[in-house]
Amino acid sequence: MIGKLSFIPLLTMLAAATLSDSTAHAAMSDWANNEGGRMRLVALAADAQGHIRAALQIEPAPGWITYWREPGESGIPPQVSPAPDSGVTLEKTSYPTPKPITVGAIQEIGYDAPVTFPLDFRVSSHPPATLHLTAFIGLCKDICIPFQTEFSLPLPAAGQSTAHEQALLDAADASLPQAPSPDFAVEDHRLSPDAKTLSLRLTLPEATASAPSIYVTGPAGYVFFKQANGTRDGKIFATDIAIGKLPKNYDIKGKSWGILVIDGEHAMETTLAFE
Repeated sequence: MIGKLSFIPLLTMLAAATLSDSTAHAAMSDWANNEGGRMRLVALAADAQGHIRAALQIEPAPGWITYWREPGESGIPPQVSPAPDSGVTLEKTSYPTPKPITVGAIQEIGYDAPVTFPLDFRVSSHPPATLHLTAFIGLCKDICIPFQTEFSLPLPAAGQSTAHEQALLDAADASLPQAPSPDFAVEDHRLSPDAKTLSLRLTLPEATASAPSIYVTGPAGYVFFKQANGTRDGKIFATDIAIGKLPKNYDIKGKSWGILVIDGEHAMETTLAFE
């Protein structure tokens, strides 16, 4: 199924929300806790190019889930916002390979186990002594709880040992989908003239009989994953993805959409450019 991002009524969610301040030791914050789980911030010192390598760790409580960048038919995608006028901007949030999650009749995309989102910040001038930001995520079970926390994390001095934090960040990077390669790639993509069907031809890493999971992210708030007419011939897989209602007057020309393909233990992420 496809659709624009939808939310459980805000009043219901806010009734269970928790807002807390987390001021912590260098390189790793204390855990901020919520009924549905907990989260913390990990960061290294700014490098010579003005980048701060960091990550948001989330641990849902048993039976709870949190979400990928496009959560599916309901849910709240993670948001990380540096403090205004801090001289720090968030250049990129990366997402480990998610899983499909069915809640009743609702199809969602996310995580039901601990997950770490790598973050790449850029410093506009002098590296700050403290990284100030707000993290906002959704944690869902029978209801969806918005969980917002303000972090104030003292950054380590350049050259200070941060081996534990480095290992956490390296493990998070290792959990990310791979880039396209000769044995795992999108060979062709075509959107039908009525913009209702996206036809794909893929090279997959293994010759098996099963169909891969495919998530196509279009305009912000839209994700498409309903497949039809799938055929697999060895490592070649062709399928059609149903594209639902797009924003009014949406013009695909010149746009780039994202695609995530999960084939067994392998995952690949890239973009689809439309001329």
